[in-house]
Amino acid sequence: MNNLLNHAIQAHGGLDRWNAFSTLSAHLSQGGVIWPLKGKGGMLDEVDIRIQLHQPWTSHSPFGAPERRTAVTPQQVRIETAAGAPIEETLAPRASFDGHQLDTPWSDLQLAYFVGYAIWNYFTMPFTLARPGFAVTELAPWQENGQVWQRLQVTFPADVATHSPVQTFYFSADGLLRRHDYEVAISGGAPAVHYLSEHVTVQGITLPTKHLIYVRDADGGHQPEPLVVSIHASAIRFA
Repeated sequence: MNNLLNHAIQAHGGLDRWNAFSTLSAHLSQGGVIWPLKGKGGMLDEVDIRIQLHQPWTSHSPFGAPERRTAVTPQQVRIETAAGAPIEETLAPRASFDGHQLDTPWSDLQLAYFVGYAIWNYFTMPFTLARPGFAVTELAPWQENGQVWQRLQVTFPADVATHSPVQTFYFSADGLLRRHDYEVAISGGAPAVHYLSEHVTVQGITLPTKHLIYVRDADGGHQPEPLVVSIHASAIRFA
């Protein structure tokens, strides 16, 4: 394993501890301009999530109504009742975004797919990067706000639903993930910079509880507005 990736994984709790669990649950308080831009303002302001740690699967509840939830994998999106009865379903969901731009509205199934794969990515990093099929290359260090962050450029395997095939992860000297750059392919390739902070340790796993996502400038910086997505996580539990 790459030395920087190994350092980061150890800083977040280590693979042995991570592999001792199979699921994560949390409450998310979310905001940002993306939701009204996509015609889904207020729909996911306060939600509970559950993810499987070792294979891509995510559920959001409630999803638009108290008795609705989602079940999302890279190949399938389901909106179902709280009892698990199907309401809507689609296969090969990513193909439905062909031709989309940043301001293209989403259906409920498209929203479910986006938040499903995105949250799975956000809450399983950096551990997922140690899975087979990921290729990592260390880049030159990056200076920002008086800090020096080490960087990993990561190429994702094709079977993992994610924002873009190549992404960059930034780690502070203590090994914690501080920044994450990517292009949102399903929204016309919009460049994003994602800051992670307010890390906590839960059951031996360290993870950020605050996520702020902005439009990334060509020089790697960003403007303070618009705030595209904000996520604050609480009530985190592993099982």
